[in-house]
Amino acid sequence: MENLSGVTRTQQNVALGLSTLAFTVCFAVWTIFSIIGVQIKEDLGLSETQFGLLVATPILTGSLSRIFLGVWTDQIGGRIMLPLQMLITSVAVWLLATVTTYEMFLVAALGLGLAGGSFIIGIAYVSRWFDAKSQGTALGIFGAGNVGAAVTNFGAPFLLLAVGWEDTARIYAVVLAVMAIIFFVLAKEDPVRVEQKKTGRKPVSALKQLEPLKDIQVWRFATYYFFVFGAFVAFASFLPRYYVGAYGVTLAMAGVFAGMYSLPGSIFRALGGWMSDVWGARFVMYLTFIVSLVVLFIMSYPETAYTVTGIPNADGTPNLINFSFGMPLWGFVFLSVILGFVMSLGKAAVYKHIPVYFPNNVGAVGGLVGMIGGLGGFILPISFGILLDITKVWSVVFMLMFIIVAVSTIWMHVAIRKMDRERHPELVKDTHLSDVPHQRSDKTAPAPSE
Repeated sequence: MENLSGVTRTQQNVALGLSTLAFTVCFAVWTIFSIIGVQIKEDLGLSETQFGLLVATPILTGSLSRIFLGVWTDQIGGRIMLPLQMLITSVAVWLLATVTTYEMFLVAALGLGLAGGSFIIGIAYVSRWFDAKSQGTALGIFGAGNVGAAVTNFGAPFLLLAVGWEDTARIYAVVLAVMAIIFFVLAKEDPVRVEQKKTGRKPVSALKQLEPLKDIQVWRFATYYFFVFGAFVAFASFLPRYYVGAYGVTLAMAGVFAGMYSLPGSIFRALGGWMSDVWGARFVMYLTFIVSLVVLFIMSYPETAYTVTGIPNADGTPNLINFSFGMPLWGFVFLSVILGFVMSLGKAAVYKHIPVYFPNNVGAVGGLVGMIGGLGGFILPISFGILLDITKVWSVVFMLMFIIVAVSTIWMHVAIRKMDRERHPELVKDTHLSDVPHQRSDKTAPAPSE
């Protein structure tokens, strides 16, 4: 069965499967500080702000690298770029186990962060194997490699307890290097690269690939991704620390609860891609933002005690009624699962737009969107730490996220309405369109009797 010129279903499945597996491994490495960082925090006596910076540093490299990794992938192909990126990252992860000071941990974290660049390499590589009608589903399946965060949250705490954080890092480095070799041996050149070699046609220049970045739509998509991906990475790294501090659970249990957020935040990305193919990415983004606003509002409500003055007692003394409100652990975990689920849908919806709007610049445009989204994963953990040090209120983190989502939702709705009116100018002055039925009735309603 062929979907693109000369490309078989088997070839598509192999390319998609290998890319998704590689991305899963890379994502597990990228979020390793969510677990070993808690132990390092205790060993070095770090503040919340210092811990937030440590967790966020790999996200910075993984984000900034996406723009040039995307361009390079369009130039030389994902089959070369992805294993090369994994091998370089594995060296940095191995060296992580040899440092002892906070400053050197930050340097090692910068190198480890290259693991996050695997996303845009895979997006550019996978998109070339599928046509526009099925790219949303294919890229959604690939993006499910975010489940690597759940792998780390579920498994790394037990690995850390068994062998220590240093050997945990070494094991991650070895697994990453082995995956690089497997991908290079089994993966094939994508159809675009094959065609370029046949015809001798040179890839589009890097400068030409960057031209679409002038389009405001690219930056709007990037803003959406700041939340659905950047906040996902930030929460995946922050939640273990949150559960330990706010609810007093063990690190192992905190990892499990954080994994319950990361898992649906990853595996349902494929569903989000399918929904975007069937109902459109716009619908999926509205669903994501609206549900997120409701969930974040509830999660942001702090543990609060109330005293209400009721009807005075029979003897005339004041009747003070005391009660409190707070989110129980089970309730918070449940809401985090819902949040992870809709964020997963939103991640797929954002990337559904890119190969449709910019089919010849997937690497460059996807790299910018991924970079801005990834910067959310860098900025937010630091912001979390600063807010916690200042306010000493755990739920302030979710208050911040509620504001960010509210702004994104308003911008999206205003932009969509503006585009609709530009496409249909006759609607600009029609203030009664929503009141007029599609088909008027021919029957004349009887005049009201007096």
